[in-house]
Amino acid sequence: MDILKKIFKFCFSVYGFIVFLSLMFLLFPFFIYAFLQKPVKGGNLIYTISRVWADLFFFFTAIRHWNIYEEQHDRNREYIFVSNHISYLDIPMMMKVIRGQNIRILGKAEMNRIPVFGSIYKRGTVSVDRENAEARSKSVHQLISFIHKKISVFICPEGTFNKTNDPLKSFYNGAFKIAIETQKPIRPILFLDTYDRLNYKSIFSLNPGKCRGVYLAQTITEGLKMEDVPALKQKIYDQMQDALIRYNASWIKKSEKE
Repeated sequence: MDILKKIFKFCFSVYGFIVFLSLMFLLFPFFIYAFLQKPVKGGNLIYTISRVWADLFFFFTAIRHWNIYEEQHDRNREYIFVSNHISYLDIPMMMKVIRGQNIRILGKAEMNRIPVFGSIYKRGTVSVDRENAEARSKSVHQLISFIHKKISVFICPEGTFNKTNDPLKSFYNGAFKIAIETQKPIRPILFLDTYDRLNYKSIFSLNPGKCRGVYLAQTITEGLKMEDVPALKQKIYDQMQDALIRYNASWIKKSEKE
């Protein structure tokens, strides 16, 4: 039975790649149009097109997405969105989860090197080389500039895939520094099922099924100062970790769930 599952996932993954690439080339003329616009307008347009891309990809791969709101969400204000990072599917999930407001994602610089897709990725995200302190500082200032333009930002504070059996890996400080400097609320979002739909261990693990996003309660940062970064980071970490255990996230080892 396990062999049949692996064969199915391999074949379905090949099909998924064909769908992904076909949609990319189909929508590429629209991305070109977005590239020709002014930076802010063009960036917003890239996200609009990318949401269409994500919608079509999920439809053709039978991935069913819905959001769970543990607290009412106000799309008319700017947030520092933070999420766990566990799958190659997390980027399209960002497009599915955030609707009705403009965002910019902090992304990995190495993704820029992917042919064709890298061109879209580079223009739609704020890229960062996390091994370079100067690059990290520059990306933080870029994100802050977007906040001042009424655009929310989306950051995965783990920085890279959580390859442990723990709910989360350790967090970087950037998201929390930005939240305090801009005095904007932090809105944690959980990706509960991307690990099961497309595992980071293999790009040939795509399979259909549910894909939930969970909006956790926001944390207000008004009045906080830079010396509060460690406490704020720990608060959000604990909030997300407790919720992942509560929702029984599949990658957490049994001892953590109990």
